[in-house]
Amino acid sequence: MQAAIRQQQLRDIVSTYFEAMRQKDFAAIPYAEEATLRAPLALGGVNQPLIGKAALHAQWWTPLQPALENVEITVLDTYLNESLTAVCAEALITLNVISPPATLRVADRFTVNGAGQIIEQENHFDPRDVTNPGWQNS
Repeated sequence: MQAAIRQQQLRDIVSTYFEAMRQKDFAAIPYAEEATLRAPLALGGVNQPLIGKAALHAQWWTPLQPALENVEITVLDTYLNESLTAVCAEALITLNVISPPATLRVADRFTVNGAGQIIEQENHFDPRDVTNPGWQNS
């Protein structure tokens, strides 16, 4: 695959992922069946990845969906690794279902196979605005 085509494929993965979050449409995310996810708010945290598309749906996506109501997402930039196997997206995600609304600054990294499927995802963000709203004013 030509480098320019692969670069666009990786950027499209980011666009598809965040649009799926906006639409609350897990099926639109191109996860491979064996995909893994590490995230601060996932069941095992970042040290125990969720493994398999079904586990991601049941243990991550289903509990996350209510928080995505009226979510606002702004992708600030994307970064590709040299071997074009992964893309990292820098984004602002504003959760409007909590009071006060919380804006998370995230860096989500996706490792993508040759078929254009996410095989690994690792989310980086400070969860305190979700777990302890207003903590900055304490």
